[in-house]
Amino acid sequence: MSRQLFSVQEGMSRTGLGRSSFFNKIASGEIRSVKVGKRRLIPDTAIDEYIERLESQSTGDAGVA
Repeated sequence: MSRQLFSVQEGMSRTGLGRSSFFNKIASGEIRSVKVGKRRLIPDTAIDEYIERLESQSTGDAGVA
């Protein structure tokens, strides 16, 4: 499988986040990104890692009342 880089717009679409939230997650390091020229791009693996982290947090909270 080949690796891909997504635009910020594509990353927002894939995560369901709005623009401000998405950029805040990039700034905090929750979502990794790379800069190519003037463009900010999101590796497909960064999106996968972010979603996996959300899923593990969600399942980890299942037993907490």
